[in-house]
Amino acid sequence: MAQLIVRRIEEKVVKKLKQQAGAHGVSMEEEHRRILRQSLLGKASVRLSLKDYLLQFPDVGSDHLFERQRDLGREVNL
Repeated sequence: MAQLIVRRIEEKVVKKLKQQAGAHGVSMEEEHRRILRQSLLGKASVRLSLKDYLLQFPDVGSDHLFERQRDLGREVNL
């Protein structure tokens, strides 16, 4: 993959990028990649992070509904 260095960026742009990256839970570098990807290739090429994908799931109830029964295995005679 290629590397891209961007120089002489206004401080307010860097600050905004940092805030946006923090809100999305990613590094500034990853946020920069996402912005470039989305603006140049469109939304279809942007893949959601696992966190963002899971956050799209509807709230279907409390977590106790999904608890598993502890399996102690079976007795084995050797």
